[in-house]
Amino acid sequence: MPHLTAPADARRTAGGEQLGFGVPGYAHPLLAPAEWAGLARPGTPLHWAVLNIADGPGSRPDPHCLEAAGRLHNARERALHGGSPDDTVRASGGRLLGHLDLAHGERPFEELIADARSFIDWYRIGGFYLARCPTERAGLPAVRRLTGTLHALLAESDSADGGGRLVLGHGTHPYPGYAEAADQLVTFQGPWTDYRWSQVAEWTADYPPERFAHFVHGVPRTHLEEAMRIARWQGAGTIFFTDRDDRSGQSDPFATLPRYWDEIVSRIGPGISE
Repeated sequence: MPHLTAPADARRTAGGEQLGFGVPGYAHPLLAPAEWAGLARPGTPLHWAVLNIADGPGSRPDPHCLEAAGRLHNARERALHGGSPDDTVRASGGRLLGHLDLAHGERPFEELIADARSFIDWYRIGGFYLARCPTERAGLPAVRRLTGTLHALLAESDSADGGGRLVLGHGTHPYPGYAEAADQLVTFQGPWTDYRWSQVAEWTADYPPERFAHFVHGVPRTHLEEAMRIARWQGAGTIFFTDRDDRSGQSDPFATLPRYWDEIVSRIGPGISE
């Protein structure tokens, strides 16, 4: 199969690396209470989750989102300080990221920074997810300027230990230079029918698995193991797989829990080396 044609150096999650979840963004906590509660559950191997109120932070602090953010922050603190010894993956990640929509490079820099400041001030987020990030070389200088400023804002805040985390939501393999502009790149976002035949870009073999994330919808329960094998083979350290799809009027298949959430959590485990 095509995913098996990846360069040998890309086969690098077979030993020692811990696979974990990146959650692209659940629905509002009022609409998805089980989803948000599940993320704070001890032993959930969470690298990060995205908070998105209204394509950004919204116009004012939302009390329900404040509560959800607080639960995740407290869960990370417990993991970091030994209060939840099963949360070994969360202790190395477990951050809440604010959603910034770059609109493929069309949004003004000042507008994005204003949204970023609101996320930091209101929700004490630990980083940012830059949705609809440009992928072409021409967009790289503007993205570098933005990520440099965001890192500086996070370093000044008291909520983002280690300078926070920045994830570029390309959804496909971008120009290689983007790998130096942020902590992690989403290099696949799409349906299982495409993912199972996908190929990894050769340049990704120069980086460790924690630099890449894959989001796949429409993954049948019977193909979970195959999907995880592809992620490991292609060198993705962060995943989100769901059996939900974008058909039947569901606009965002990642907005709710997959029906096999407990099973996939148990397969990854809180501290199992993948």
